[in-house]
Amino acid sequence: MKTNYDNIGDDEIRIISGNSKTNPKVRLRNIGIFLGLLLVCALLLWLFLRKPVKPPVESPPESYFETWEQPESSSDNSTSVIKPLSHLDKDLVEKNTIEVLDTIINDIPLQLFIPHRAKACLHLGPVNPNDTSIAYAAQAADIRADNGKILGAFVLAGKPLAWGLSKKGFCAIIEDKVTVGVSENSPLFEEATEKGGYFFRQYPLVNNGKLVENEPKNKSYRRAICQRQDETFMAHSLSQESFHDFAQALVDLHVDNAVYLIGSTAYGWCIDASRQKIEWGEPIKGRIPQNTSYLIWKIEGCD
Repeated sequence: MKTNYDNIGDDEIRIISGNSKTNPKVRLRNIGIFLGLLLVCALLLWLFLRKPVKPPVESPPESYFETWEQPESSSDNSTSVIKPLSHLDKDLVEKNTIEVLDTIINDIPLQLFIPHRAKACLHLGPVNPNDTSIAYAAQAADIRADNGKILGAFVLAGKPLAWGLSKKGFCAIIEDKVTVGVSENSPLFEEATEKGGYFFRQYPLVNNGKLVENEPKNKSYRRAICQRQDETFMAHSLSQESFHDFAQALVDLHVDNAVYLIGSTAYGWCIDASRQKIEWGEPIKGRIPQNTSYLIWKIEGCD
């Protein structure tokens, strides 16, 4: 008996299989394996594509007063019943003065400066330390180390002197009302311009009770202007702290919003209720940079 194999020529190639038909069960199993592998690959590709890509962190321009490093991780803290910071001494509260309180938060010693019936404004250039109307003076906006220009938007008595968004924190003083907050585009800049007010930008520390991280990581003496419910006050660290730890202390103090004031060795002073002078930082020897700005609280009102 001859088979089909006998008909193969010398110049032909023929594939010989033991089974002419594939088992249906095997075929279904192979299809299932293929589809499973395809599904796994699609899932891995989806996970890879949806992974957020962090944009590179851009360092701010070098500061004239301080140096910056890399950010730390964020933190959060819940709040409880909030009591006024002030001693609420009737005789003291009704005076035009600055109340000074010392406290410790998270092992960080803080000195708090609470204005009573004083008015805030900004000042550009040297401040007369013998001006008896000044109850508190601390450097406000930062200036660039390379060209001495003010960092971020700045309005002085209704006159815009600088623009830009180097920092999202802001402090606005309009018709004797102080507003501290965090915003990329605050309408208070235009309002301060229209109403003869004041406006400056600084690093945000606390936004709606939440800690805000910033690039500075080094430790230094820190200062801030804060708002907690209806109170506005300044907080200074009496020890060198990182931005993170200082901001966390303000959060634990139940601060609603806070922005930075120049820290480190920047010079300033306060005249307390007993007319004692409290100083911090180091007085600048020689001529101060032209665009050095100060947050001023006056007990006799701003001009």
